[in-house]
Amino acid sequence: MRFASLGSGSEGNALLISSSSGNTTVMLDCGFGLKETERRLQRLQCDPSTLAGILVTHEHSDHVGGVFKLARRYAIPVWISYGTLQAVITQSDGVDIRLCRDNASFIIGELTLQPYTVPHDAREPLQFVASDGLRRLGVLTDVGMPTPHVVATLGLCDALLLECNHDSQMLADSSYPHSLKSRISGPYGHLSNDHASQILDAVDRSRLNKVVGAHLSQQNNTPELARSAIEAVVGEEDVEVLIACQEQGFDWLACA
Repeated sequence: MRFASLGSGSEGNALLISSSSGNTTVMLDCGFGLKETERRLQRLQCDPSTLAGILVTHEHSDHVGGVFKLARRYAIPVWISYGTLQAVITQSDGVDIRLCRDNASFIIGELTLQPYTVPHDAREPLQFVASDGLRRLGVLTDVGMPTPHVVATLGLCDALLLECNHDSQMLADSSYPHSLKSRISGPYGHLSNDHASQILDAVDRSRLNKVVGAHLSQQNNTPELARSAIEAVVGEEDVEVLIACQEQGFDWLACA
């Protein structure tokens, strides 16, 4: 199994997940406009007409903004929670909608997807673990704090895409208004580097070979700080550490 990012950050997110054979590829979120999504897919040599599905984590525009336009143009089914659907129902006309929920796995082609709930300021936010029977990829972005459910779900993954949104001190010293600082750092906001490292420290890493830090704030974090937080946990282990960026995301990576 392999995965690639079209871009990761507050200006837009989209992730591709493909089975080992390459016969099944799904997109997780799409926060870019239609033309920009097509451009970024071309960079990754992915024809949008071949996508077997789009998975939606929640209704914030940097994750769902381009989902329904892409789905309508290429007749792609969309998997989404009931709560999230209610938040974007006016955008979903003409799209094949499939409902999903916490801990109810479903199959798309050669991939098994396991949705799981997370604390975030959205209607019914989900994150996902993907497997093709050989490897497991855990995805965790847009979450306010570690929970036992998150830690248990992400155990025994071969690769993790892990939110490292902000450095707590940089956020505290920023020019953001107090209300925004409180939202970002609160239990339904985004993961700090420290919280990301706490989750990583707590999960079962016995199969883990790759961690990608994702959804970094361009104002309140740096790739160096995010990498340092991850490496503080896995530095002595045989784990590759990478950082996703807003403009390029990252190219195809193998879960093995």
